Amino acid sequence: MFKNQRYLTCGIQAVIPPPLQLFLWNCIDMLPEERDYLQVFELAPFGEFQQIKHTSEQPEYHKVFLIPSDNPIIAKLYVIDSDTYSTMLLAEEY
Repeated sequence: MFKNQRYLTCGIQAVIPPPLQLFLWNCIDMLPEERDYLQVFELAPFGEFQQIKHTSEQPEYHKVFLIPSDNPIIAKLYVIDSDTYSTMLLAEEY
């Protein structure tokens, strides 16, 4: 899973800076081979850091990242794999 064409919605392009987009794709790439088709990311400020909570249900996975940020973002987004392509979208675009 997630070894296919990758797409971003207009909402992702407008809200999530490209370096952060790449970081999120890399979080998925670093997962073990057994992956859920739905990956969830919750972004929130944490002091001077961007907090990123990455979760999935099957298999259960939970990891929190803190990266320095001058402009932390508040957003929830999904990355969904459909076997032929993967799409990153904001939760409100689902």
